[in-house]
Amino acid sequence: MTVLQGVSVLVTRPVHQAENLSHLIEAAGGEVVKFPTIEIARLTNLEAKPIETAQLLSYDWLIFISANAVTMHGYYSDSDRIKKFKSVRIAAIGKSTELALQKAGYVVDLVAKNGASTEDLLAMPELLQVKDQRVLIIRGQGGREELANVLRYRGASVDYLDVYKRIVPNIDNSNLIELLKKHLLAFITITSAEALQNLLSMVGERFKQHLLEVPLVVVSHRIRIIAAEIGFKRIAVAESPSDRAILDTVIMSVKGGECGRSE
Repeated sequence: MTVLQGVSVLVTRPVHQAENLSHLIEAAGGEVVKFPTIEIARLTNLEAKPIETAQLLSYDWLIFISANAVTMHGYYSDSDRIKKFKSVRIAAIGKSTELALQKAGYVVDLVAKNGASTEDLLAMPELLQVKDQRVLIIRGQGGREELANVLRYRGASVDYLDVYKRIVPNIDNSNLIELLKKHLLAFITITSAEALQNLLSMVGERFKQHLLEVPLVVVSHRIRIIAAEIGFKRIAVAESPSDRAILDTVIMSVKGGECGRSE
C-alpha cells in the first residue's frame, strides 16, 4: 500500500512508543520524521512516594492512567502479590493501558467500552456508585485532576501514586526546522496536550507560524480544542489513541486533500 507515498509525517510519541506507529506509516508508503516531545523518566528516590503492598491491597480500585503507569509501577510495588488478591479491582484508561496490564499479568476488571478518555471511564456504571470506596490512581506526575475530582464528588476516597515523570527531551531540532521552512512536512501527530505544548516550545517562537500551517492529527476533542486555541487551523481527530486509528486518520486526510506532499 502506497497511499502515503511522498507524505512526511511527524511522530511525536516518546521513543519507546513510536516504533509501531512509525512502522504503520512506512508500510503505507509514508516518510516518518521522529521527533519525541516527551521523555518518560523514573522518579528519583526523593521524588518517589514508597507504598507498601498492604497499602495497595486496602484499596477497592487501582486505576492505571496509561501504559507508562503500568510499566513504571513495577518499580515501586510487589506486583506479583497484588495479582493474587481478588479484592482489589483494576481499571484502565484506554485499550493500550488495558493491553499493557494484561501483558504484565493483571486481570483488568474495567475499561471503557467506547473511547479512551477519563470521561469515558467515568461514564462506566461501575464507577457511578463509589461512595465510601477507596481509589488509588496510578499515574505520572502532574496529570489531570478530573478523574479524582469526579470520584471524590461521588463519595470516594482518592489517593495518587506517581510512578514516573514526563520531561522535555534534549534533542536537536535542526532537521525539523528545515522541513518546516521548506514546507516539506505534511502532518503532525499528537497524542496529548502536553506533547503539543512541548512541540511548540522545542520549535520556538520564531518558527511557530510554520508549525501552525501543518495539518494536525490528534486523539481527542479536548486536544483539538487546545490546538485550535493555539492557532492550528486544520485539525483531524482520530477515533482513538491507537496507532491504527491515527494512521487511518492520516490516510483519510490525504484522500480528502488535507495535506501537503514532500517533493
